Amino acid sequence: MLLDIFTYSFMQRAFIVGNVIAVICPLIGVFLVLKRLSLIGNTLSHVALTGVAIGMIFGIYPIYTALAVSVLAAVGIEKLRKNYKDYAELSLSIILATGLGLATILISLSNNNSGIFSYLFGSISMVTRQDVLTVIPLAVVIIGVILYFYYGFFFLAFNESDAKLAGIPVKILNLLFMILVSITVSLSMRIIGGLLVSSLITLPVAGSLQMAKSFKQTIIYSIIFSVLAVNTGLFISFYYDLASGGTIIVASVIYLIAAIIYKKINSFLYKRSELKVAVKD
Repeated sequence: MLLDIFTYSFMQRAFIVGNVIAVICPLIGVFLVLKRLSLIGNTLSHVALTGVAIGMIFGIYPIYTALAVSVLAAVGIEKLRKNYKDYAELSLSIILATGLGLATILISLSNNNSGIFSYLFGSISMVTRQDVLTVIPLAVVIIGVILYFYYGFFFLAFNESDAKLAGIPVKILNLLFMILVSITVSLSMRIIGGLLVSSLITLPVAGSLQMAKSFKQTIIYSIIFSVLAVNTGLFISFYYDLASGGTIIVASVIYLIAAIIYKKINSFLYKRSELKVAVKD
C-alpha cells in the first residue's frame, strides 16, 4: 500500500526533515529572489560542500562543519559586496570559485566517496536522528528571526536605499539574512543535496509569482509549492529507488510549469470575458 512507506523509520525521519526544509527554503527564497540575489543560494550550497568534506576527513558531523564554512562564506560575500558595489555578482563568483576549489581538493582526500555523494545529490536513506534533532531547532530559529525582523527584511527586499531612510539597520539585517541563507542551505543538503538545494529555494518562488497578488501570498504559495514538491519527490524516490534531490527538483519544475499554464489559461479566460462585455456594450 501507498502508506506503507511510513512504516520505515528512515522514511519517517526523511519526511520530518523534508517538510521542515520545504518550509524554510521558500521562506528564505522569496526575499532572495526579490533582492535579485537568487544565485547566493547556489554559491553557498557549493561552498558548504567544503564543510562537508572537512567534517568527513576529521570525523566531525558534516552538517556542523558545513554550517561553519557556509556562515563564513556568507560573511565573506557580504564584505565583498561592499567592495564591489557596482559589480555585486562578482563577490558570488569569487566565493564560488574558492569554495569549489577547496571542495574538490578536500573531496579527493576523503575516503568516504559514498557519503560525499549523498550530500551532493541528497539521500533519504542517510537521514539520521541527529539530522532531525539538528534541523528542527535551527529551522525554528530561522522562522523566528524572519518573523521578528519581517518588516525590515521586507524593506530590504525591495529597496535598500529607502530602508536606510526609514531608519532600518541595513548592514546588520543584510548580514543576519546572509547567515540565515547559509544555515538553510546547510540544513537542506541531506535531503536535497548540495548541487540542487538552490533550486528548491527559487523554483517554488517562481511558481508562486505566477499566481500571487501580494507579498504575503507569494510566501504562502511558495511554501505550498515547496511542500507539494518535497512530498511528491520523497514518495517517487522511495518507490522507484531514485535520488531524492533530483526527484524533488523535477517535481518543483512540474509544479512551476503547471502554475505557468494556469496563469495563461486564467489570462485567456479573463480576456475572453472582457471581450464579451465589450461586444455587449
